Amino acid sequence: MKPRLSFRLILGDDIALGPGKVQLLEAIRDTGSIAAAGRAMGMSYKRAWHLVDTMNRCFKSPLVEASKGGAHGGGAQLTPLALEVIALYHRLEARAHKAADAEMTKLSRHLATHAGPS
Repeated sequence: MKPRLSFRLILGDDIALGPGKVQLLEAIRDTGSIAAAGRAMGMSYKRAWHLVDTMNRCFKSPLVEASKGGAHGGGAQLTPLALEVIALYHRLEARAHKAADAEMTKLSRHLATHAGPS
């Protein structure tokens, strides 16, 4: 098992952005739906909507705009800000991993080869 870093952006008590939220944004981009994105990630609509709501509250303007259902169904789309945020997140994550690579290699030498219940 190889250790990995997880990059999160914390704002107050909220996780404004992290790997799961970025994955959710990308799934919404790809499916055009919060519900479909949640299903693709194995989460309920309620959970997906909660994560979207948290992200929308943490940024100056929404990352996801949703339209209500009806005869033709609802949907969701990412705002231009969301597309920028996704790109920035991936660049920051790549830089953090690159900067930490040498220390992670050293730290990994001290980790157990398997992790079990503590």
